[in-house]
Amino acid sequence: MRAHQLFIITFAVVLLSIIHLVQSMSVVIGPKTADCYFEKLTEGEKLTVSYQVGEGGNLDIDFWIHDPTDAIVVSTTRTSSNTHSLQANMDGKYRYCFGNEFSGHSKKVGFNLHENIQKIHDNIKEHTDPLEREIAELAESIFAIKAQQEYIVVRERQHRDTAESTNARVKWWSIGQLVLLSFVCLWQVYYLKRFFEVKRAV
Repeated sequence: MRAHQLFIITFAVVLLSIIHLVQSMSVVIGPKTADCYFEKLTEGEKLTVSYQVGEGGNLDIDFWIHDPTDAIVVSTTRTSSNTHSLQANMDGKYRYCFGNEFSGHSKKVGFNLHENIQKIHDNIKEHTDPLEREIAELAESIFAIKAQQEYIVVRERQHRDTAESTNARVKWWSIGQLVLLSFVCLWQVYYLKRFFEVKRAV
């Protein structure tokens, strides 16, 4: 019983120590603009950013990361979702940006930020037993699954909105056809009635 309690306590401590390092945000990036954010890292710390475009245009966005010397160390263009990891090779501010300069539409981007997980893992490897290391790796896998799940939820919402929009268009197109058909029928009845009235007069 004591070993079981120790396992639960260890799992809770490791999980909570990582959970507070995970941030989830959603931003709207205007057309022809870019939004940047920064994190202070020390050498050896790891930064992981996962993102997905939920609304706007072709659901694509540019992404890049600058190191403290302002050099671009990660860069992708026009992707709808991705995950990027960076291990700091020096102390300082690391800036990550979402760029929408190529588009005339606003984009809604949701992203998750995982900070310093590598440092936690290194500490765990040095100071804990194999069971706690496995728990830490399991926790990181859970966050990766959570990021994928959020992406799937966003995609499901997009497909649902597309389906509802298509249904609405089909409905209004059907109503328009019905109105047009009714108008044509009434016009034909009126035209034939006038035609026979003229014949009788002659």
